[in-house]
Amino acid sequence: MASLPLFHRLQGRKAVVAGASESAEWKAELLHACGAKVVRLTDGWTASDLAGAALAVADFTGQDEAKRFIEDAHRAGAIVNVVDRPEFCDVHFGALVNRWPLVIGVSTDGAAPMLGQSIRARIESIVPFGIGRWVEAAKTWRPRVKPLAGAARRRAWARFVECAWRDADAVPGRATLDRLLDGVSEPKGRVTLVGAGPGDPGLLTLKAVQALQGATVILHDHLVGPGVLELARREAKRIAVGKAGGHASCSQANINAMIVDLALAGESVVRLKGGDPLIFGRATEEIDACRAAGIEVLVVPGISAAQGAAASLCVSLTERGHARRVQFVTGHGADGKLPADIDWRAVADARTTTVLYMPRATLREFVAEAIAVGLDPRTPAVAIADATLPGQMHVAGPVIQIAALASQLPRSAPVTIIVGWIGRDVARASVIVREPRRAPTRPAESMEPAFQ
Repeated sequence: MASLPLFHRLQGRKAVVAGASESAEWKAELLHACGAKVVRLTDGWTASDLAGAALAVADFTGQDEAKRFIEDAHRAGAIVNVVDRPEFCDVHFGALVNRWPLVIGVSTDGAAPMLGQSIRARIESIVPFGIGRWVEAAKTWRPRVKPLAGAARRRAWARFVECAWRDADAVPGRATLDRLLDGVSEPKGRVTLVGAGPGDPGLLTLKAVQALQGATVILHDHLVGPGVLELARREAKRIAVGKAGGHASCSQANINAMIVDLALAGESVVRLKGGDPLIFGRATEEIDACRAAGIEVLVVPGISAAQGAAASLCVSLTERGHARRVQFVTGHGADGKLPADIDWRAVADARTTTVLYMPRATLREFVAEAIAVGLDPRTPAVAIADATLPGQMHVAGPVIQIAALASQLPRSAPVTIIVGWIGRDVARASVIVREPRRAPTRPAESMEPAFQ
């Protein structure tokens, strides 16, 4: 590292700020907020002004003057910061995220302050404003938590962290602590079903990222990419439990049992699913298994494949005059065949947008059945592969041709089909390839298969 990050206590100590610029004024205000006794010098300085100072800040345009200031400050035992002159600085003022008593500093070693500020802005969007109250609460709760045995103490603090993120805007009190400590000596974790979205990590919700950061074990689908998993807590164990057509897979019963066993062992389990966990994600089976075992279960929704695919093409799923309703239909049932209970009249409705999930093996049959019931063969349709990812591709045309067109898409890519007159403009376009498709990389430490 170019410099060592430290947090400097200045309460009651002398800090000198020399210079009349706005930057010097801002730093004086910051030092005052930290409890320092600030000496403000706007019309020059002498060596005696620096006597007893813990920190000296200057904003000078002349190099010689800056050097003299540094020499005098060092003789007085002070560390030095010179505004916009990183080569003269003992310390830098980083970009700060203040959730007192939680403080986060971002430094670029003085090279790119605006980049540091942009990073701070991103962190600001993730860290809740109320989380500082939880840090204050932790100070007062430590005497009650400390006597617990090692494993129980770790579980108590793990619960604390989960609650701090989940209920950041709440005011933690004695009742909150009582709940955290209730049954902490008996290992029982919690399960969170999290929607990973259609693929682009940037489409994760803040709650999804917070859940990933708090997980000790992550059971993830085949379609969840490395970019999403990289946002998880680094120490979390990652287990692949997804299903891929034509390959060995982990049964749903095995997944349910694994989730329950891990939670009963005290783990904080995230079941990470592509898209939204409540849309064709077998969420009900996993929720029921957890509730039957007395395990707390939460759901964090995600952007669905339908929404991601439509947004990537700038196509609305509903539109006045063309689509009053949107419906999601699965392309296959548990037996891998086209479901027998599809409402074909709804699919044939010209005022409805139909989004077909997982349609590879049954697309020709689906189109034939829909047309036989009354779907106009000229209805626009689009097949999107790897929606929202850099290698996204799509083909478009009348629905009667969509099966043949979709066969041009990579076999290994997940495909979503949108059928409806809202796609009439897209259907006039030819195949679009954004970038060459790249095979996802697997972080060496992160993906442990649940089956062979």
